[in-house]
Amino acid sequence: MNVKDSVAIITGGASGLGEACVRTLTAKGGKAVIFDLQEELGSKLAKEIGNNVLVAQVDVTNAESVAAGISKALGEYGKIDIVVNCAGTGAPTKVLSKKGPHPLEVFTKIITINLVGTFNVIRLAVEQMAKNTPGASGERGVIVNTSSVAAFDGQIGQAAYSASKAAICGMTLPIARECADYGIRVMTIAPGIFDTPLLGSNITAEVRVALNKMVPFPARMGQPAEFASMVREIVENSYLNGEVIRLDGAIRIAAR
Repeated sequence: MNVKDSVAIITGGASGLGEACVRTLTAKGGKAVIFDLQEELGSKLAKEIGNNVLVAQVDVTNAESVAAGISKALGEYGKIDIVVNCAGTGAPTKVLSKKGPHPLEVFTKIITINLVGTFNVIRLAVEQMAKNTPGASGERGVIVNTSSVAAFDGQIGQAAYSASKAAICGMTLPIARECADYGIRVMTIAPGIFDTPLLGSNITAEVRVALNKMVPFPARMGQPAEFASMVREIVENSYLNGEVIRLDGAIRIAAR
């Protein structure tokens, strides 16, 4: 699928990996619809980029909220070609700590945002994508989900986060197989340690150096633009389907 003239919904698009996707896809001539609770931050990004960016305050875990966001996108641009699911959260918590057992509500919240939120957007977007006029190859849409290397190398304290990200990997193939009937491709990226504003605001200079050293090559954290570049490649390479791609500099996370 050509990025130029396509319409992409990007959840969590106001910052971090999502923001990078907004910048990359619009730079290539596409239109971006930011789904994010941070409406003010999304509007600031849209104003900076200029044309071809629409902002919708959306809670990905809420069916009505996502439906309203999709309606807004269709009202402005008339179609949805691409979905990039970047919205997510995490809160390191041990199964048993000095404070007691892992709070169930924390586990439930992470699963709900990361996994249920991703699926919620997929199911409602597919309904609209299936109505698209197919391209020359029969393609009607592309969905790119965000997992994490924690799906495979989860650390102590990442039970909820790893479970949510592993489940995203697990549902990639069955959804891709089903959506093949509609001409919609489904892929997932499992990023390693990326230098996002959220990470940067929570680590010291010493921790940053240590994180860089954990990556075999290149010995640094990933840049959001590199994630967005992978998204663009997935969109444009029509033979990529039903797979999870680790984007991590060959890192394998230790237990602690």
